[in-house]
Amino acid sequence: MKKRWIAIALLAVLLMGIGGAIGKVGVRQESDGSAYALYFVERDLRSADGGDALRSEERTLEDSGLSTEELAAALVTELLKGPADPTLKSPFPKGTALLSAEQKGTELRVDLSAAYSTLSGVGLSLADYAITLTLTQLPDVARVRITVAGRELDYRSRQVFLARDILTVPKEDVVGTVDASLYFVNGDGALTAEARTLNLYEGDTQVSAVVRALENGPETKGLSTVLPEGFKVRKVWLEEEICYVSLSSALLEGQPEPETLSQAVLALEQSLLSLESVEEVRFLVDGELADTYGPIDLP
Repeated sequence: MKKRWIAIALLAVLLMGIGGAIGKVGVRQESDGSAYALYFVERDLRSADGGDALRSEERTLEDSGLSTEELAAALVTELLKGPADPTLKSPFPKGTALLSAEQKGTELRVDLSAAYSTLSGVGLSLADYAITLTLTQLPDVARVRITVAGRELDYRSRQVFLARDILTVPKEDVVGTVDASLYFVNGDGALTAEARTLNLYEGDTQVSAVVRALENGPETKGLSTVLPEGFKVRKVWLEEEICYVSLSSALLEGQPEPETLSQAVLALEQSLLSLESVEEVRFLVDGELADTYGPIDLP
């Protein structure tokens, strides 16, 4: 069974809410469904490679015809069953059950039974992020909100979780690098290039590394992310020097003013064009080549 390691350098970082860059595990098509990564806790952290806390194992689900909510419910149900790998353990208290999974725009709201409220501290953080990493594999899910019997846990430091909030991927997993100019917003609201050397991990492409870096934000003081909350690239790939970027119309709900959305798309295009391997960028919406995305014209 294929495994993917998730490095969390210090467990305390989870409690402080300090995040880092994350490389998503892709959903892989199988003959009998799709293989998804489910995240669990290392049973023996002392013997874990690099002190890693979370690790994934694959589970194949028959997902044909399922809505995002139905697929999310299926993934959480599988998570609550626990891992097959004996070196992993479930972060969830015994008796935890899924009450509902509801999608609102790019946010997936997961409601769990009262047993989940017995968690606190590091244990709660690990459980929250095991759910978050598992669910944000879904193309239309950018953030996860977890409640207990319909109510938020008021002793939590945060209520909404993103995969990029977690420190991940040890340096020894780097298989290469690529130079790129990433476009972010300066203090005057104008696009500004930030020169970066991006790490490539197993399974990465140069174009996917650029998109991930844009999502994670700038490193330079005075710059801020150009991608509005909830904006998400469903898929990006390169064919004969043409980069294809797939967007979803379902993610338009709750997006900001057209000018902000247009600036985000332009930054995405210019960042990808900074790669030596990319001569042209073409956009798709819901799988079809498109000239517009909601209220804006595409480059």
